[in-house]
Amino acid sequence: MNVGKKKWIRFRIYLVGIFFVAGLGAILARAYQLQILEQDRLKAIARCGYVGTIKLPPKRGTIYDREGHELALSVEVGSIYAHPKRIKKKDEAARKLSQVLNESQGNFLSILNRKSPFVWIKRKIAPDEARKVVGLGLEGVGMTTETRRYYPGKEIAAHLVGFTGADNQGLEGIEKKYDGLLRGPHTSLIQMRDAMGRPFAISRPIPSGHGGMKDIILTIDKDIQYKAQEALRSAVNKARARAGHCLVLDPMTGEILAMAVVPEFNPNIFSKYKPYQWRNRIITDCFEPGSTMKAFLLAASLEESVVTPNTNFDCENGRYRIDNHVIHDTHKHGVMSVSDIVVHSSNIGAIKVGQKLGYTTFCKYLKNFGFGDKTDIDLLGERNGFVRPANEARTIDKATIFFGQGMTTTSLQLAVAMGAIANGGKLMRPYVVKSVVDESGRTVEQTYPKMVRRVLSSETAEKVTRILELVASDKGTAPEAAITGFKVAGKTGTSQKVDPKTKRYSTDKYVAIFVGFVPVNQPRLVILVMVDEPKGIVYGGVVSAPAFREIGLWSLNHLRVNPQIRLVDKGVDVQEDIKKEPDPDLVKHNDLRIKVGLLPDFRGLGMREVTKKGRSLGLKVLLEGTGLAVEQEPGPGSPIQEVHTVRVRFRPPA
Repeated sequence: MNVGKKKWIRFRIYLVGIFFVAGLGAILARAYQLQILEQDRLKAIARCGYVGTIKLPPKRGTIYDREGHELALSVEVGSIYAHPKRIKKKDEAARKLSQVLNESQGNFLSILNRKSPFVWIKRKIAPDEARKVVGLGLEGVGMTTETRRYYPGKEIAAHLVGFTGADNQGLEGIEKKYDGLLRGPHTSLIQMRDAMGRPFAISRPIPSGHGGMKDIILTIDKDIQYKAQEALRSAVNKARARAGHCLVLDPMTGEILAMAVVPEFNPNIFSKYKPYQWRNRIITDCFEPGSTMKAFLLAASLEESVVTPNTNFDCENGRYRIDNHVIHDTHKHGVMSVSDIVVHSSNIGAIKVGQKLGYTTFCKYLKNFGFGDKTDIDLLGERNGFVRPANEARTIDKATIFFGQGMTTTSLQLAVAMGAIANGGKLMRPYVVKSVVDESGRTVEQTYPKMVRRVLSSETAEKVTRILELVASDKGTAPEAAITGFKVAGKTGTSQKVDPKTKRYSTDKYVAIFVGFVPVNQPRLVILVMVDEPKGIVYGGVVSAPAFREIGLWSLNHLRVNPQIRLVDKGVDVQEDIKKEPDPDLVKHNDLRIKVGLLPDFRGLGMREVTKKGRSLGLKVLLEGTGLAVEQEPGPGSPIQEVHTVRVRFRPPA
């Protein structure tokens, strides 16, 4: 073999070797690319071929009232799903499902005929229904566990708490406002598929995402809320009214204790109600406040020293002309003092006081009291209300605002403003969320009382309070608001509504209001009751004041606020003492002798009388048996300040 031929053979060997090395290198490079560089992407593609993921709604935290009662919580329920490709006899499956789930067979058949590999049959059903479906043993039909929102109080605080949708997303109220805090991490339903795309295994839900759900504690007192709704519902029904609002707040802190709205709705079945029934009218509905504004006119006038409580004005015998308009009073009055103008609610007197104060100055005070601006409460949907600027006001506008016409407010604004008079002149920011707690029970957010600004001196607030006390007396427009054993201060309002068609004041549609606070010396509650479009008698002192009294008396007893009783010398009867020295603070207890600091004897009294008189002393009364009282614990003569609960046993008379 010559040299040239050997070289050619060697060259071919090298050439083949180079090709093999290059090929091997390309294979190794591609392997590196697929196994290392694109590992995650390719895994995801492969997983999509045999793994399906169905996202499930997240769990939600619990909403509590201030005492720890649950207002909204999540409960486990069953959801039925199906894999249509695995179901051979769809007609039979649809028939069996309809028998258990009480829905039409055609509806289920249309679901099972879908091309999708996974369909929901029915979600969030009762556990017993889910067990019945599983018991059918239908191939391709299964059940998984989800959570749904449940509201144990049903209508209680529904407008405040709100509700959630099918995917556990907040839609109204606290549920929507704090959706980000209440919502926990998402969960996923994992299904395995074979080469034909048919599911053959379902795994339990696993959490995905970051962050944990939080619980929310509200300032609401569930028991006061229940009483407020009950009393408001009764007032609205009795007046044959269109709607109503009731708000209870602590004037010292701004905490909302109750927020009631009629018409009511059940958030567990919210879809069965109209959207207007979901609305929290306390913050969304504006109305003309009527004569309740005389309380703030009085406050501004006394603070500016333009009048004193005894300054007199001629009330024109019930008829007063402003340009081409004639202002009337409900009753004809002559010369009246500022105090009497407020107590008897004279519109003409209010105009004359307001003219002395000035429209611009009054508007400044209204703004300071919070009218025309949002209160910044921690809720969605709050409205501003309206106060007409001086440069846009006509002469008649500059007169009618002094008795609450030509401006609008919300129930919340009005109650918060009255709270500023009650607490000595401080406008407090209202709030409904007391704290936010994580899953370990640790408080992560806390709301503290916040004073927005001082609107009155404490001296002026005291003077206004003393005059507003007379409104709830026999001399005023709201004797029905008086609460036995407690001093009440407040103001009535009866305002005409504007007819949306004629754009004029209606002759038969009114808003009846009473807003006040109790007890006067150490206010614990501001209560506003507004009844919208009452029929027949329309006055706030008649329509709304009784509900104020009912809510106030019950709430004070619930909060263990003792009546303002002046204790007398041992053995001296209260009635005899009243005759000697009349005192409006003294509680009249007929046929019940109250000895200084001692628990009275209830024996021989009926159940109703024992309950009434025990509660008037600020005691929690527990009743056992029927008939007349024969035994009590603690016994008569026990120090009353050490007694919180008295147990009374009854026996039928022989």
